[in-house]
Amino acid sequence: MIERAADAIRTVGNQGFDMPLKNETSTHFMDEIRIISPWAFFFVILGYLAAIAAVVNATLSGKPPFPLAAMVPLAIVGGTALGCYILLIGYVNRDAGRRGMSRLAWTLLAIFIPNALGIVLYFVLRKPRIATCPQCGTSLEPGFGFCPGCRYRLNPVCLNCQRPVHAGDKFCPYCGSDLGAGANEVVRAAGVAGKSSGF
Repeated sequence: MIERAADAIRTVGNQGFDMPLKNETSTHFMDEIRIISPWAFFFVILGYLAAIAAVVNATLSGKPPFPLAAMVPLAIVGGTALGCYILLIGYVNRDAGRRGMSRLAWTLLAIFIPNALGIVLYFVLRKPRIATCPQCGTSLEPGFGFCPGCRYRLNPVCLNCQRPVHAGDKFCPYCGSDLGAGANEVVRAAGVAGKSSGF
C-alpha cells in the first residue's frame, strides 16, 4: 500500500503541474545585475581603491588608529559595504527608467536619504515593470487581456466558454473542450468583428 502511494506521488510529481502567474515576468538575478550601468562598477572599484589607500596611508603615517591585522579586514568590509551601496544606487537608477519612473529623482533620493532609507523606499514604492505586446511592442499595463494596439490575446482563454486557462492546458478545466492551439492564437476574427460592430 505504501508503494502504491509512493508511485502515485511520483506519477503526479512527474506530470509537470506548473501554475504560471498571470502577467508576471520572471527575472533571474544575473539579468537584474546586467542592467546596472558600467559607471556604478567603476565607482565600486574606486571605493575599494580608496579603502586600500586609507589603510596604506594609516600604516605609513606612523600612528595607525588600529593594528594592521584589524585594519585590513575593516577595509575589506568597509569597501564591500560601500560597493554594495553604490551598486544598489546604480540599480535604482536603471530600474526606475525601466519601470517608467523618474530616474533622476529616485537616484537622488537613494543617494541623499540617510541610512539607505531612500533605497528601501524605492523598493517599497516602485511601479510594476512595464510589459510589452509580443506581437507589436505596445506598452501594456498589468491586467490587460488584449493588446490595445493590435488586439493580440495576452492571456489564453477557452474559445468555447471564454474562461481563462493556462498556457500548457490541453483541455479546458471548466467545460472540457479541446483547446489545441486555439487558446493562444491572435484574435483576428474578433478584431474584424469588433471594428464592424463599432466595439
